[in-house]
Amino acid sequence: MKTSFDFEKPIAELQQQVEKVNQIAEKTKVDMSATLRELEEKIEKAKQDVYTNLTGWQQVQISRHPERPYTLQYIEDICDDFIELHGDRTVGDDKAIVGGFGSLNGETVMFIGHQKGVNTKMRQYRNFGMANPEGYRKALRLMKLAEKFNKPVVTFIDTPGAFPGLEAEERGQGEAIARNLLEMSVLNVPIICVIVGEGASGGALGIGIGDKVYMLEHTWYSVISPESCSSILWRSWDYKEKAAECLKLTADEMLKNKLIDGIIPEPLGGAHQDSAVMAQTIKEKLIQDLKELKSKNIETLIAERIDKFCSMGVVLED
Repeated sequence: MKTSFDFEKPIAELQQQVEKVNQIAEKTKVDMSATLRELEEKIEKAKQDVYTNLTGWQQVQISRHPERPYTLQYIEDICDDFIELHGDRTVGDDKAIVGGFGSLNGETVMFIGHQKGVNTKMRQYRNFGMANPEGYRKALRLMKLAEKFNKPVVTFIDTPGAFPGLEAEERGQGEAIARNLLEMSVLNVPIICVIVGEGASGGALGIGIGDKVYMLEHTWYSVISPESCSSILWRSWDYKEKAAECLKLTADEMLKNKLIDGIIPEPLGGAHQDSAVMAQTIKEKLIQDLKELKSKNIETLIAERIDKFCSMGVVLED
């Protein structure tokens, strides 16, 4: 395993043994197939034991895996072709959010999503997936463009939060996100949102209002990250594991609380273990749901969308 976490240590150790056995077999020309088969069986069992009993914090760690596929890779694997569109027509082009028209199973779809970098230089270029106001305004411009041409919208959510810098607040970060919530609620085309990594706070919600909202199996969705929650409640990051459990941020908890519409299974060990299979699973789900959503009357679709989000939680007024 190129990158592994502490809880994956038993798997990594077995994989190292496989490498050593392969080296010995190559060097000595001795048949080690029986030993390799036994080790592979142990690896499979270890994976089942580890990945079927993950804690909330471990799920967060997998969602942040540096080899995990990001929005542009999913778009490349899902679409036959893709034309990226840039800029909010006011300030500039925020690289933390990407979007454009793509061809999905012969149908034109507007894809929008957070983009993190695959290395240090690209992470800085993409601002670690933390969008400025112009990013959310670009997303809204593309949604309105999709509405104009009657094309469905698909969003991929993967952000540690909207950029919290002073300049972002000066340019109206809160207003930009709030505007997106309003406009997406009544957009006259089907919207599908998929959380493919981290789904933190308003940064995720800014492109997260949809007729269908899904989470990949090893992702998280919450008002705050475990580290930030820990620092607020306990004045230290040392309680992030406890915070992750208290926040109920995993896909299973979110589905149980009726805050999402479903969970998309990942390959054993996470999406980064087989990104092609993960992309195909997402593609099949999108094709199925878009067919269903397009068959509905648009007024009915919008009413159901609004009712779904209005039913989340209860507000008591004196």
